Amino acid sequence: MGDLPAVFISCRVFETLLSRYLPAGTADAVIYLEYGLHSRPRQLHDALQSAIDAIAVPSLIVLAYGLCGNGLKGICSGIHTILMPRTEDCIAIFLGSDEAYRAEFDAHPGTYYLTGGWLESGSNPLQEYEKAVTKFGEETAQWIMDQNYQHYKRLALVCCSAADLQKYRERALRVAKYCEHWNMAYQEIHGSDDYIRRLVEAAADLSKADGAFRIVPPAMKID
Repeated sequence: MGDLPAVFISCRVFETLLSRYLPAGTADAVIYLEYGLHSRPRQLHDALQSAIDAIAVPSLIVLAYGLCGNGLKGICSGIHTILMPRTEDCIAIFLGSDEAYRAEFDAHPGTYYLTGGWLESGSNPLQEYEKAVTKFGEETAQWIMDQNYQHYKRLALVCCSAADLQKYRERALRVAKYCEHWNMAYQEIHGSDDYIRRLVEAAADLSKADGAFRIVPPAMKID
């Protein structure tokens, strides 16, 4: 990882992919933050900044995050160097590139994306509805869900392997059944692990950090 010790800070949604491509002993530490922070950008910002500030030795901080609703905007590198994907959110990383994400966005606007990680975390319309029913009652819960999801046209499950697709299909189909309330079409997309693999390679050799990544030097902020 070069002259600096490497510390990976990642959303737990990437835990399976990172464990697959990050060779044992090549990172000094791997820190996983909870999935749910993505829906609260201010809390995501604060949690990431705290994790970075807690690292006492100047390090290469590798962030397995996109900008996540501007949750990473303004993060300060402090004494560290930050390496991160140059993309809006995690779906582009699961699709393999920002270009692949933009192509999907242009072809199918109004898509709600599911991944194994989001299904594991309970971050999907069906589980959100079930929680809202418990808290507010059925009528109010459905009204809330309508406000959040009535404009979506497609529900897409993105998996990077056939094994993951097989593992998560049943749960995704249950979510799709609920989303028929808004006439969402269901689709499965074969994603790519290329982005995560290249992130690990760039962490080992920063000269490989091409335009798909950004490097934030010490004492600078993510803009």
